[in-house]
Amino acid sequence: MRLETSVAVGKSGEPREWVKGATRLRGEKQAEVCLPACLRRLRLVSAILPAVLCSASLSFAALAAHAESAKALPGKLPTLTTARQAHSLTSEEARRAYPVHLRGVVTYFSPDSGSGYFAMFVHDSTGSIFVQALSGSAGLFTAGMMVDVRGLSAPGVFAPIVAHPQIKVVGHSGLPANPRRESFSRLVTGAEDGQWVEVEGTIHSVFEYRPSVTLQLAMMDGTISVTMEKEAGANYSGLIDARVRIRANAAPTVNGNGQMINVHLMCPNLSAIAIVGAPPGDPFKLPVTPIDKLLRWDQVNASFHRVHLRGRVTLQWPGSSLCIRDATHGICARTAQDTHAAVGDDVDLVGFAGTENNTSILTDAVFRSAGASGPVVAAPVTPEQALLGKHDSELIQIDGQLIGEDLASSDTTLLLTSGKNIFTAILPRNLAEPDSSAWKIGSVLRVTGICSVQLDAVSKVREGAAVPKSFRVFMRSPQDVAVLQGPSWWTPLHAVLLLALALIGTLVVLGWVVELRRRLVRQAILLREGEERFRHMALHDALTGLATRLLLQDRLEAAVETANRHQKGLAFLAVDLDKFKEINDTFGHLAGDKVLRVTAARLLEAVRKSDTVARMGGDEFVVLLPDLNDPQAAERIASNIVEALAAPISFAGLELPVSVSVGVCSAPVGQLDAEALLRSADAALYHAKAGGRNRFQVFTPQMDGPQAL
Repeated sequence: MRLETSVAVGKSGEPREWVKGATRLRGEKQAEVCLPACLRRLRLVSAILPAVLCSASLSFAALAAHAESAKALPGKLPTLTTARQAHSLTSEEARRAYPVHLRGVVTYFSPDSGSGYFAMFVHDSTGSIFVQALSGSAGLFTAGMMVDVRGLSAPGVFAPIVAHPQIKVVGHSGLPANPRRESFSRLVTGAEDGQWVEVEGTIHSVFEYRPSVTLQLAMMDGTISVTMEKEAGANYSGLIDARVRIRANAAPTVNGNGQMINVHLMCPNLSAIAIVGAPPGDPFKLPVTPIDKLLRWDQVNASFHRVHLRGRVTLQWPGSSLCIRDATHGICARTAQDTHAAVGDDVDLVGFAGTENNTSILTDAVFRSAGASGPVVAAPVTPEQALLGKHDSELIQIDGQLIGEDLASSDTTLLLTSGKNIFTAILPRNLAEPDSSAWKIGSVLRVTGICSVQLDAVSKVREGAAVPKSFRVFMRSPQDVAVLQGPSWWTPLHAVLLLALALIGTLVVLGWVVELRRRLVRQAILLREGEERFRHMALHDALTGLATRLLLQDRLEAAVETANRHQKGLAFLAVDLDKFKEINDTFGHLAGDKVLRVTAARLLEAVRKSDTVARMGGDEFVVLLPDLNDPQAAERIASNIVEALAAPISFAGLELPVSVSVGVCSAPVGQLDAEALLRSADAALYHAKAGGRNRFQVFTPQMDGPQAL
């Protein structure tokens, strides 16, 4: 019998790592976990001679006290009687199914992890350990109960656990006192896996789901998620901006190889949270801070709590971003609030001051109207002025010549040039669908939007001050683009006609015409090279170099035609990075770009040379597998992709955790419907994510959901 483990994710997206102790039988007959020969003899003797039973029990207790020496004796597995003994086993030792009998207090219990298994931590005087079994197999428990646990050791998803338990309530003692105070830096090492610990920090945000609540706790050296079962009537939002001490069990976040990539906490309930510094009260009643004073020396102590800003709205992407400007400067805030705020309105904005891409921002922000005001005037700037950094997060107006559009981006992304500078202008497609028919290559456009400056991190380290190296403009609507001038009339065809007229007109200027012709031919070559470059940009993603939707469609049509002609099948793989938004939010967009580039390279290595890998936008990829003779080939390739993408990615001295979910859909000969294949692959991807992520799922007709056939 083999014990398998996996990571489950809640329906609302909250991270919940449980041990999925599903057993799988191998062979023709059902496998059984056999007790050691010494235990069978002990049971026989206990039925016949009570005196012998007492003697044997004492001997067995001695064996448990010397577990290390007894482990080496085949067929003689001592009973482990403490949490530390069971948790200290190696993975190979835990796989031998040591009998475990311990008594301790329940520090965390979830009746259903979302996959049919309950999760429990049990703590005794030596430490804590995770206990897992089928939901409903042992009743319901509450934190603070004293329980007697009998079970078998198992390797677990990261560290040893107790599986197949029989649990009996023997009393109630309350939660353990005096837990060890830990830092984020030590917790993330895994040294305190499963243990009952105490941490201190400030709660920045609260996410309430139907079965659970997740708190984001900002500690001195990092931010950690704290998950607990939801209590009816509890006011969790009142904890925001409170300084708290939390007692909880440390739990790992692992990849598909069982490697720890992060840590979170499993807290029993609100009784395990002590408020050591109450929130300042209504944050909108705090003194208003000028934007240019944020993150300066005089505001260092205040940066641990929310700050109150007041300014005029310059941009809003509902449910994502809100930018304002006061009399001193501009700033953008990350907010999940989707309340409409019109450009030009005055708002009160409350959030935690921080940095992103080396510029100041507010995180976990909320806002409310402070009254209508007047129009916001954009400052006309040149690219050189924008690169000085003084207009960062402010509304600007800038002119540039359109040289292309990033077709692989999920948003409308224009590429513009002015002098020696190239910059991008971005408009989210969910705001409005632009009429870009007038935006022709070569047109001169006037763009209005929020300036976002990217800084040179290397120069920052070397010189002590950040140096701007590029900038982007975030637009608010299609009306933020105005065409100042259409594309130039000058084309290679017109140049040839002009040359012919010049040759017929006069021989006197033959020398001049020859020189002119040489220059015109050179310009024609440059124009052709430019057209080829723009065509390549249209067919290949600018960030990863992968095929775009246009190129994928072209190859798909060819693959379908070839498959019909040669009577072969084909398949689609829908690939999606797991929790990519968390990487962007935690480490910034530079880290996100690095993850996308490395993911693209690993995808190309994991597939065949004849396969096509395309980026559909954001963190979504599609793999086209033509010429399939073996229906199992698509599953093997999907498995290779999941394994290849599970390795962490290095960025700025950090190891970024990554994994992917893959939806697989194959079509046999005679059933080649490209559009149906894509929808089915998406449906399988949806089930792969719902089933735990970091895995692949083959489409079956029984699948249903918003993306299924």
